[in-house]
Amino acid sequence: MSAENPPLVQDASKILADFASHLQYEDIPRDVVERMKMCVLDSIGCCLHGVTLPWTKSVEDMVMDEGSTPVASIFGTSKKTSVGNAALVNGTAGHAFEFDDMHKESILHPGSIAIPVLFALVEKLERVSGKDFLTAMVSGYEIGARVGNAASIQLFFDGFHPQGTSGVFVGAAAAGRLLNLNSALMLDCLGIAGSQAGGLMAAQEGAMVKRFHSGRAAQSGIYSALLAQKGLTGISNVLEAGYGGYLSTYSTSPKPERLLYGLGSVWEAGQVGFKPYACVTSIHSSLDALLFIMNGKKLKPEDISSIDVGLSPMTFTHCAWEYKAQGVTAAQMNLYFNMASVAFDGVLFTEQYSASKLTDPSLQAFMQKVHAYIDPDIEAMGVAYRHASRVKVTTTNGEVFQKEILDRRGSPENPLSKDEIAFKFRNVVSGILGDSQINEMIGLVDKLEELPNLDPIMALLTSK
Repeated sequence: MSAENPPLVQDASKILADFASHLQYEDIPRDVVERMKMCVLDSIGCCLHGVTLPWTKSVEDMVMDEGSTPVASIFGTSKKTSVGNAALVNGTAGHAFEFDDMHKESILHPGSIAIPVLFALVEKLERVSGKDFLTAMVSGYEIGARVGNAASIQLFFDGFHPQGTSGVFVGAAAAGRLLNLNSALMLDCLGIAGSQAGGLMAAQEGAMVKRFHSGRAAQSGIYSALLAQKGLTGISNVLEAGYGGYLSTYSTSPKPERLLYGLGSVWEAGQVGFKPYACVTSIHSSLDALLFIMNGKKLKPEDISSIDVGLSPMTFTHCAWEYKAQGVTAAQMNLYFNMASVAFDGVLFTEQYSASKLTDPSLQAFMQKVHAYIDPDIEAMGVAYRHASRVKVTTTNGEVFQKEILDRRGSPENPLSKDEIAFKFRNVVSGILGDSQINEMIGLVDKLEELPNLDPIMALLTSK
């Protein structure tokens, strides 16, 4: 750890383990419960769509070729595999199309880890109530987000993918709570999870493996909890260790005070947002700003001469790199491709990432009109506004229109409604579930805390 870093918080790992193991449904505020139910529906939709995609199929094929005791289901199929392997496949599916929920400060998509972990364990344990499920889910979201907050945005700048690194703590805490690990075993669970953290951000520029990071975090979370049950000990100070600890190793500028800030009163689980576009969250404000101008002024792509996009340093680094047609992952993570695509189609869903779109000459030409830069005013606002954007459109006849969006649509500050999440779910799983099944799933999740068991939801998750 460098001399400039703040001192690490003593006993933070133990305190978080105590919190995770003792959390009760009654401790969770009602608004957080409601947010979690939206996350459940949104994440189920992402998983069901994601399991149909080729990168998830590769993982599924490997798992089925390997063979294991059939305990837990691969979503959207009648196939069963081990608990850990089911989480691996379904976790990959949850992050497979850049549509999963988002916790801004930690840069985590906790739903695509927690939901596969918990449903895999539901089948192993057989009798899990909706309240138990939600309690374990909040445990995973709280611990994972706090670890990500403490690692800070620097973890990303240092080249690590938070989904695969901080994400293991989401899976571990969720699994450990559903398995009713006591404080000592939960501490081992988190200490084992930290040793499995991994994921490199270079994957965003074309590699399918980016999606796999989420699956591995889910699988590692289950392994951590099950191994702790079996007596394997973990690093007891995994978060705060000065040498070889999670924060001291993965971030050159951690914020250890964020680990315990407001624990039990400030709920990070309530700070999760949702995606209206199937692409990297950081550029959603830029996309909305462009559409606001184009729709308001009735502009067509050919009416635009240039677009200037002011961004935070993180979003600029994350997304404003030269686009090359290297597959769906690169397209979904790239500012230039998505600005061009939304200018032509007005939406970003499955069709916008078809093979023909990735090399479309009209999109390639439009990308040359887009200029991105680090906006010093947005930079001065700090990391809380890393998704902010300022867009200036200059038309071919010399008119200039500008739009600033500080809080992206779908964030807790500018939220999507429950109905909008249901609308998104219907579109994501269209063709996968029938209309009556979609309605049933929405109804079941809406009363999740009332369910004595999760059998009806599992039946829909595994229907063909």
